[in-house]
Amino acid sequence: MSLRWLEAVLPLGIIAGFLCVMGNAQYFIHKAAHGRPKHIGNDVWDVAMERRDKKMMEMLASPSSSSS
Repeated sequence: MSLRWLEAVLPLGIIAGFLCVMGNAQYFIHKAAHGRPKHIGNDVWDVAMERRDKKMMEMLASPSSSSS
């Protein structure tokens, strides 16, 4: 009678385990596809800053013939 709580804990443990497996699967699939972990909470500002940084790095990397 005292082990009745075990009947509820076992399915909850299985569900929690599968949630962890699926979360890790998403993490590794995204990392394999994009080469870096997913940025959590990526809003419009973050996207604009990533574009700006990418453009700046391209400008610095390309040789410019019009230097002042």
